[in-house]
This record gives sequence, C-alpha cells and structure tokens, in this order.
Amino acid sequence: MFNVEAHATSHVGRVRKGNEDNYLLLDIAEAKARTGSQEADKSVVESFEFEIDENGIVLAVSDGMGGALAGEVASKMAVETVSEVILDQDPDQTVSPESFGDSLVGKLYDATVYANHKIHQQGREPEYQGMGATFTGVGITDEGVDIVQVGDSRTYLIRNESIYQITKDQSLVQQLIDSQQISPEEADTHALKNVILQALGAQNEIFPVAARLVPRRGDLLLICSDGLSNKVDGIELQNIIFDHIDDLGAAAAELINEANERGGEDNITLILARLTGDSLKEAGEEDIQLDMLNHEGIHDTAEQDTAEIF
Repeated sequence: MFNVEAHATSHVGRVRKGNEDNYLLLDIAEAKARTGSQEADKSVVESFEFEIDENGIVLAVSDGMGGALAGEVASKMAVETVSEVILDQDPDQTVSPESFGDSLVGKLYDATVYANHKIHQQGREPEYQGMGATFTGVGITDEGVDIVQVGDSRTYLIRNESIYQITKDQSLVQQLIDSQQISPEEADTHALKNVILQALGAQNEIFPVAARLVPRRGDLLLICSDGLSNKVDGIELQNIIFDHIDDLGAAAAELINEANERGGEDNITLILARLTGDSLKEAGEEDIQLDMLNHEGIHDTAEQDTAEIF
C-alpha cells in the first residue's frame, strides 16, 4: 500500500470564451468522482490524498473539440462516462468489448471504448456535429500504474531528476516525425500540428493505447492537455515543478500561469501527482520502460519507448 498526493486544475486560457477541457479524479474504494472544467479567469487547484490498495484510483484529462458547446459536452461525457462505467453506475451500458478482465486497466480500457460509443452517438445530433475529445487516463493500484490514451493529451514521468514523456501523441505530426519526414522542431510550427489521428466520438471504432509502468518511490506524474504541453516544453515543466517541489499545488498553479504568460490561446488542464510510501521501491538507475498491453496481457518487450527529455 502506498499514497498518492494529487493536484488538479483547469483554466479557460486567455483567448477562448469557454473551457472544453475536463479532468477526473476517481477514488474507486470510496466511489467518489471529482471532475473539473473551470470557466473563471482564476484557476483553483484542488488537492487530494489517496491511499492506494487493490481498488485503486483513476486520474484523467480530456480535451474536447468541435466548437464550444460540442467540445464542452464531449469532454464532460468522457470523464463522467468513464467514472460511471468503472463504478458500475451506468444503467445504459450495453457495449461489452473484449477487455483485460476485471483489472482496473481492463475496466479503464472498456470504459474508454464505451465513452467513445456514447459520444459518437451524441455527435449524430446536428448541434453536436463534429464533437470529440481526447482522453488520457492513469489507473493506479498496488500492482502498478496503467495508462490508457486516445489522442494527444500527455502523461509525463519525473524520476531521478529526469523527465520522460511516457505517452506518444496520436497525431499527424507525430506520425510524420516517426517516418522521419519532419523533425520534432518542425512539428512545433507545422500547419497541421493540431490534427489528431483518433479521438473519442470522432469515429465509430477506436483503438486506445494501453501501457503499464512500474512505479517507484517519489515518482511524479503530470497528465495534461495540449494547452500546457504546446506552450511549455519538458525541461521547463520539470524546472517549474522542482522550483515548487515541496508544494505541488503551487507548482500546478505556476504551470497554468506559465502557459497563460505565453499566450494562453487554448484551455489548460493538468493533474500533478506524487507517489510516496515505503512499500514502493526506491528508484534506481535502471532505464524507464513501458510494457505495452493488449488483450492477452503484457508483452515481454515494450513497443513504445519512453523519451528522456532531460
């Protein structure tokens, strides 16, 4: 058993009138879900402490798209549907895709697929045409840290004074980078940098990416929408967090401030979490590696490498 200290905040930014982002903090043992999508100019950081057991928690960020109303509805549906499915509170759930079983990552994966189904159905109504949302959920149990991702909302890991991007953007520019058609630097200014390859609700069928990370004592996890990651690079994220390492709530607030200082053209949402407890092994010098998950379980070798930023 170990503990997670989590800080969540969302800000509309400096340009947009509405906030199409949302976040989820789900305590499964307590059957309590907290969601957030703040409209006010001043963001509020919500802070929580969780004791991790076999039930676990879910921390997630969703970035809506499709225009103000559609985007706000899509991200809200994403986090609420995932929460309800995991807690078995959705009476309308009829879709039962293949899963990893009764594990938290299995429930999170299936809930994500079902959220896609619901948002896709809602998007058939004229006022919601084009609606969609990214979704990056992190399930934490006493067995490990599992990530389920659709879209380009990121998860970073900070360990041993280094920062790693442990998700890969499901975007057109990332595909171009992987095929060596453009450089990462060119991607920052590419005309199609905002085009993502899949999103909840955008298509009838999605293929979430799922991966497992073995946690270590003192690990920091940052889950965020691209309103933050497009404005503040990895090393800068790490520096801001380290400047407030004894007060992660202040670090979360400063990350929002920094993105806004650099323009704040998009909504900005993040969850910053720290894992502590004697039951976690101390971080050594071993390489960070993700085990990619499929319906048969865990592969022996990760197909997706982590990128060390610093």
